[in-house]
Amino acid sequence: MSKKLLSLYGLKWNPFGADVPTEALLVTPRTSSLCWRIEHLATQGGFAQIWGDPGTGKSAVLRILLARLAATPDINVGVLARPQAHLADFYRELGYMFGVALTPHNRWAGAKALRERWQAHIEASLARPVLLIDEAQEMMPSVLSELRLLASTELDSRQVLTVVLAGDSRLVDKLRTPELLPVASRIRTRLRTESLPVSDLLEHLRHALAQAGSPKLMTPEVMNALAEHAAGNLRVMMGMADELLATAIEHGADDINEKLFFDLYGQQTQARSRKPASR
Repeated sequence: MSKKLLSLYGLKWNPFGADVPTEALLVTPRTSSLCWRIEHLATQGGFAQIWGDPGTGKSAVLRILLARLAATPDINVGVLARPQAHLADFYRELGYMFGVALTPHNRWAGAKALRERWQAHIEASLARPVLLIDEAQEMMPSVLSELRLLASTELDSRQVLTVVLAGDSRLVDKLRTPELLPVASRIRTRLRTESLPVSDLLEHLRHALAQAGSPKLMTPEVMNALAEHAAGNLRVMMGMADELLATAIEHGADDINEKLFFDLYGQQTQARSRKPASR
């Protein structure tokens, strides 16, 4: 959606897109508390976990956390881009991320080089390196186990890395398996993202519109309808709102009102009701 089209409504960006600026995301008290706890954890090292159903805001929490950590002096933050990678590629990415030349076939030398880099960073400051991993349910058990071993030294008495794992319920199930119980036992702080009540969804919607520069783009009736039809899922609500915005631009509407909502979603509902039932 081009800026020229968005400017018709005084919007600085698409308030319902996934790529809104991080500073425009709503920071809830629970998110703020998690960020504080992980900032504290970064001074000691260890594991943290964010988990919840798809569309409940895990990635948004990670983006807010990344911005907070990146603005904190002496914290070196890395984001794993390919959680599904095998062990060799996992080491290659870690080496690239933290500026260490690694030889993946020699994991002992790679682990030694990474630990030396992290320990030098710790000795120069009071904080540890932090690794953020989104979609962590895709990680191979062998990689998670290697990460656990890599993050600790001195007979497991010293943690040289802070790891934040974010994923859906499959991550929780994976950490319950016997081979990954040692990882699960090291998780020191958790946040579960959940389905939101209508009042919280409305707060997210109002915040998104206000930050984008057009708080009155939607009528209150449409905002209520979106929040009620989203079934508690933030991503679903933003997807519906994005479709409404595209429809408003297409038809040159002055704002997003009830007529536009029912023209779009009323027709879809009727089409689904007319669809013949399968035998």
